[in-house]
Amino acid sequence: MKKSLFLYLFILAVVMNVFTYAYFSKQHESDVMKTESKLKKANDSILVLYNDLIDANYFSLEYNQNAQDNMDTDPKQVIKLVTNEILEMNSNVKGNPLIPYDQINEQKFIINKVRVLNHRWVIADYTDGKMWGELLLKYFIEDNGKLTFERMDTQLYAKQ
Repeated sequence: MKKSLFLYLFILAVVMNVFTYAYFSKQHESDVMKTESKLKKANDSILVLYNDLIDANYFSLEYNQNAQDNMDTDPKQVIKLVTNEILEMNSNVKGNPLIPYDQINEQKFIINKVRVLNHRWVIADYTDGKMWGELLLKYFIEDNGKLTFERMDTQLYAKQ
């Protein structure tokens, strides 16, 4: 009787091990499929973000080969030079002279962001803390390396 009890317990243990193995094998396959699905979605999201980045950088001197072909200097140096020159004008007591508006509120208008679009144009964002606007500029690099700017258009948005 003792032998048959051990035999039944052994058979029960083997059956439980087979069912446990089958359960965890299917569980593992299910986890792998879920992980692959999430990875595919993440890769699709990364691809969408990459494409959005490429579209956003379309109008940028750094990625505009046609504009770079019309230049004699390194585009990164030009971007840095133009950006620094425009932002340095913010130190003017009356505000940045490229902005055509006098001081309206207690703060002066200053340029916050600059994007060099190509070998000739710049777009900039400006604000006085309450009002904001955008500015389109032409820039020229003179033979002596001096920068000159010509305002093409500007837009001031009203307070909301």
